[in-house]
Amino acid sequence: MGQLTGRRALVVAGAAGIGRACVERFAAEGAKVVFSDIHRANGVALEKALREAGHEAWFLESDAGVADQVRALVEQAIGLMGGIDLLLNNAGIAVSKDFLDLTDEDFDRTVNVNLKSAYVASQAVARHMLASGTRGTITSMSSVNAVLNIPNLLTYNITKGGLNQLTRNLAIRLAPHGIRVNAIGPGTILTELVKKTIYTSDAAKAAVMSRTPMGRAGDVAEIASIAVFLASEASSYVTGQVIYADGGRLPLNYTV
Repeated sequence: MGQLTGRRALVVAGAAGIGRACVERFAAEGAKVVFSDIHRANGVALEKALREAGHEAWFLESDAGVADQVRALVEQAIGLMGGIDLLLNNAGIAVSKDFLDLTDEDFDRTVNVNLKSAYVASQAVARHMLASGTRGTITSMSSVNAVLNIPNLLTYNITKGGLNQLTRNLAIRLAPHGIRVNAIGPGTILTELVKKTIYTSDAAKAAVMSRTPMGRAGDVAEIASIAVFLASEASSYVTGQVIYADGGRLPLNYTV
């Protein structure tokens, strides 16, 4: 029996990186899983691999940056699994530009994917949970950049800060109904997004490691373990929290 046996999970943006690791771990812990992504090939391949391993999993192509598609995703997931017990909001993009060079399109797309998708999915899932009497969990993927700043990632910083506030607000609103809401704030995790936006050179990599006390980047599996914890009964008295997995980076920056 896994930690999530009998549970029904929806992962928004789960075909690669941290999202994929969470989908795989949820399934391994016994959950049924519906996951979305804009990258169809990745999603189809992961669904096939999970099913061949004996798991109940469904991939649905969906753009997290389009609110109507997110709402439709929730309805489809409910139809496929008979309900939703666990929601993981994982959609995220980063535009690396100087503030003076950002366009309205850059800003709007980042807000829609990173923040509005979590708001829309959380609202739709919470309405379902309340109507069905489900005592579920909602988890969002934040970042140390909700607190710290990389100047050329302005829109990313803003949206992750917004996710933290969304988490706290929803936790208070939904606590009386037995619905717990938390977030995970990764530091530098070796994903394709990090490689493209942060590990742009040996010098950039060295700079990141110089302010990471543990001296290494995190692994996606380490974040998936936290996602399982927050979705399971092991965290039954935890809500409104952001758990930072950053190799000690936040404490270091606090003292510098």
